[in-house]
Amino acid sequence: MEAAVLNPLAPTPRGMWSGHGIRVRRRRGPHRPHVGGETVCTPHFCVQRHGRLLTVEHNLLPDELCDELAVMLAEELVDIGALHGQSEFELVFTGIVRSTVDGGLSAWLRFYRNSVDRLEAGTTAFAPIHAWAAGEVRGHRLIDLGSCFGFFPLRMARRGIEVFATDLSAPTMHLLRQISTAMRRPLTTLACDAAEVPLPDRCADTVTALHLIEHLPTDAVDAVLDEAIRLARRRVVVGVPFEDEPRDCYGHIQRFDLTTLQRTAERLTRRHPAISARAYEFHGGWLILDR
Repeated sequence: MEAAVLNPLAPTPRGMWSGHGIRVRRRRGPHRPHVGGETVCTPHFCVQRHGRLLTVEHNLLPDELCDELAVMLAEELVDIGALHGQSEFELVFTGIVRSTVDGGLSAWLRFYRNSVDRLEAGTTAFAPIHAWAAGEVRGHRLIDLGSCFGFFPLRMARRGIEVFATDLSAPTMHLLRQISTAMRRPLTTLACDAAEVPLPDRCADTVTALHLIEHLPTDAVDAVLDEAIRLARRRVVVGVPFEDEPRDCYGHIQRFDLTTLQRTAERLTRRHPAISARAYEFHGGWLILDR
């Protein structure tokens, strides 16, 4: 979550969260008609705008807090124009988590446990991607680039792999570090640019970049992949979504298909002759680079 810089653990009143012109509250009791202002109501949310203030009311329960919330927000609010852009999307996401369970760490821990349980049980849309990526990892030391919430690093830490999770957002890495301790899945976190990771050459067996490079401009894509190759002793695993148009609310700015991945592979092998590359499709696209 980069677009909106905030402290995900900051104190907030019970059932409420606010920041950066957005207020989120959890509704208790049945839905009631709204008085004054233009309100958009969906099965889970009610949204009002008053000047620069965006208010979101929701009826979600603690058991519903998981990574699938992103899909719910996109389908119910982004697609109808009630939320605008990545920053509003991420702020509302944070507000829903924090307003549903009391206490910063308690709220995020509930969100993480729900998300990880469902991903590892294979019951969410993203589950096949994580399962496939796990099968492509080689060796016992992993660096994950652009980890965001860090669900994949947590999965690999459970397998006893030494994991370095990295992300540009320091608050997100601070949160992941606390969550990993609470969940007894130890890992190391680094807040850094994925194109400039402060670790030595070939220090990990595998480097993963799962649904990262679609967030980057073209020149940055090449810089991140070059850095991944520098860090990897054996393999780099890259996963991307295949979309008709980049999803703005998720921060996507690049569109990938199998042809663009194959061209990326050709570009990389020309720059790095010791690397072999293959691109294929499975729940999106994959680029596997082997030394």
